[in-house]
Amino acid sequence: MKVAIVGATGMVGTVLLKVLEERNFPISELLPVASQRSVGKQLVYKDKLYSIVGMQTAIDAKPDIAIFSAGGNTSLEWAPKFAAAGTTVIDNSSAWRMDADKKLIVPEINAQVLTKQDKIIANPNCSTIQLVMALAPLHKKYTMKRVVVSTYQSVSGTGVKAVQQMENEMAGIKGEMAYPYPIHRNALPHCDVFEDNGYTKEEMKLAREPQKILDDRTFSITATAVRIPTSGGHSESVNVEFLNDFDLSEIRSILHNTPGIVVQDNPDTNTYPMPIYAHDKDAVFVGRIRRDETQPNTLQLWIVSDNLRKGAATNAVQIAEYLVANKLVS
Repeated sequence: MKVAIVGATGMVGTVLLKVLEERNFPISELLPVASQRSVGKQLVYKDKLYSIVGMQTAIDAKPDIAIFSAGGNTSLEWAPKFAAAGTTVIDNSSAWRMDADKKLIVPEINAQVLTKQDKIIANPNCSTIQLVMALAPLHKKYTMKRVVVSTYQSVSGTGVKAVQQMENEMAGIKGEMAYPYPIHRNALPHCDVFEDNGYTKEEMKLAREPQKILDDRTFSITATAVRIPTSGGHSESVNVEFLNDFDLSEIRSILHNTPGIVVQDNPDTNTYPMPIYAHDKDAVFVGRIRRDETQPNTLQLWIVSDNLRKGAATNAVQIAEYLVANKLVS
């Protein structure tokens, strides 16, 4: 495979290269792509130096796969150009997720809908991925009616400037602000920009994307997304009302037997998911599994995952692996 990584020097791009190496993805030629100011600089992949190239150079090289992690505007401009050259694009931005003609993929759930004709494939929002990983098998068994999600999202989800802001504040250094307020010793109920309905774009992604991934609009989701001063890993408090009743032991069994899910749920030993345990891992961790005692058929969960790995890079690489394994790219 000839593979381009667009945004190779960014936070997710760096993790993408790490995941590709860890999973020994079959790359015959790597094309690291970044902005014009980075062209000519070098990075290391599998102990070999690679020179960063610009967009047009990468397109002219006709890669089999291009994994994008360079922002929505970049994807809107350049992904169609790669696709026109015959490249299959896996895009990590929000640019194409809700496009009716583009597929939104979590491989464990809906990779089977992909075909050779899909030249731009959307990677879901990081918070969406961990949410649907846990909810998909439960929805199949009990049928979801309504989901209420509150997120506790790390600053790494915003990017390197936000991480730097938090580190500066922890050290008592004044510097560039990624957020309108301090994040150290704080919690901001403000992930992404506000929309006209009073919700943020992040909250609306959580409301809309799971319906598309599961190809089911019979359930509804409402969300509140909060940024907290952790350096990595997103957490979610999830309340799920089902049409059908459930048994908690069966819930745990279903989740335990779902690929990509790790159940951590033992209050007696203080065992529950935390970002510090999810760091640098690909699994989605689920715990605090309990019945909502205020209304029937309702479950409460706590879901944690590394937002840069399964929430972004690993999911994209898994899509690429599926394409190769099923001969959907040349």
